[in-house]
Amino acid sequence: MPIYLIRHGQSEFNAAHTEGAPDPMIFDARLTAKGVDQARGARVRAQALGVQLVIVSPLTRALQTAQHIFGDTAPIKVMADPREKLLHSCDVGRPPSELQADFPALSFEDLDDTWWHHGVPNELGYTIEPQDLFADRMRAFASTLTAMSPRPIAVVGHGNAFRELIGYQMENCEICPYPQ
Repeated sequence: MPIYLIRHGQSEFNAAHTEGAPDPMIFDARLTAKGVDQARGARVRAQALGVQLVIVSPLTRALQTAQHIFGDTAPIKVMADPREKLLHSCDVGRPPSELQADFPALSFEDLDDTWWHHGVPNELGYTIEPQDLFADRMRAFASTLTAMSPRPIAVVGHGNAFRELIGYQMENCEICPYPQ
């Protein structure tokens, strides 16, 4: 039975940041209006997949995307493992208590208070996740994912995380079978 990867819709950070430009300092970015429209469009495509379980990263843009696509059509499980590689301000998360206030229908009980990568902050106030730790995390998530049920499963997550799994950069709200 299949697994589908779905990248989140356009976030405020995606809209504001240009490659090579300074970080616009948008922490845990939300979806833009365009991102909401992308997620609603993906809902139509996702309905035909028969998804029985949705795994979602605890970053707000992924949570919003999962809710717009799946609403109450499939159970949504929040997991820290498929989160984005911490490279920018938008990849810094929020504590479970804050997420619970914004997403009361979801459970955040399995998350640590600081579930994103943390260490010595850079000059902008956040820590960059080392590539070796990120690659190890994504390999472990891939093993966990292949053992999960019921299926079909959808994973709503992020560009760099999915690129680590499938080898290419997905577009916002693209749906990709995994493994390919």
